[in-house]
Amino acid sequence: MPPSSSTPDFSGLWIPLVTPFRKDGAIDHAALAALAERLASTGIAGFVVCGSTGEAAALDGDEQLAVLATIAKAAPTLPRIMGISGYHLGKTLAWVRRLDDRGLAGLLVPAPSYIRPSQAGLVAWFGAIAEASTVPLLVYDIPYRTGATIARETLLSLATNPRIHGIKDCGGDMAKTRALIADGRLQVLAGEDAQLFGTLAEGGAGAITASAHLQTARFAQVVQLLRDGRLAEARAQWQSLLPLIENLFAEPNPGPLKAVLANEGWMQDELRVPMTRAGSELREQLFRTQAALSRR
Repeated sequence: MPPSSSTPDFSGLWIPLVTPFRKDGAIDHAALAALAERLASTGIAGFVVCGSTGEAAALDGDEQLAVLATIAKAAPTLPRIMGISGYHLGKTLAWVRRLDDRGLAGLLVPAPSYIRPSQAGLVAWFGAIAEASTVPLLVYDIPYRTGATIARETLLSLATNPRIHGIKDCGGDMAKTRALIADGRLQVLAGEDAQLFGTLAEGGAGAITASAHLQTARFAQVVQLLRDGRLAEARAQWQSLLPLIENLFAEPNPGPLKAVLANEGWMQDELRVPMTRAGSELREQLFRTQAALSRR
């Protein structure tokens, strides 16, 4: 299938949206719509739908499509990247084709989980998905979830594919990150919240940041200041956000994040097993940290 004729741009701050649930376990579409509508006006670049923050692994296909439709209706002017995952190529390609007409800006694609393929297998995996997709791909490099490390040489090889345009970088290898930024063919987006500052200061294009559900305008300002080369101002703003980021990832995401969003009235504090609510001590610390930032 032919790629889009326009050059995609995945720069800036993207929010990987949580999926709110009701007490009965069903998706709370009203809460999701309200959250997306609020965040859409805060200077972000767009949304990542059904990523790990959205508990996508706990949603079936119809639920994922319903989540996507709700976000598209609530924030129609903002671009949407859809997270996909799997390890069965045929089923993954069928899902990619099912997403063809959903108005997406791109697909966020990790290595196949559990299998731990060779580097040649990874090139074949991403190449097949790129060939099947009508929208550009962002490679999701996250070895601690997939069990597969995508080597620097493999990523540079994937950069030659005209359908692959970026990377969500959770690889934990700053030398690899620098090499990709220097190469320039892939837009490099920080995927670990605490690495946002370093990646953008090194010349990265943007970030996909779960923490930015909170203090969104501050996160967006940090990104813009770094893109403008105003390092000292960006650093001052960034340092104020670090305690929040640290607390939000002190327990598995999105439990701590949902605790704060629920405390502020945006949704119920509900997750699907095996994800669990944040512990009481962490919750209280988060509430204090968020309140202190909101008063500044």
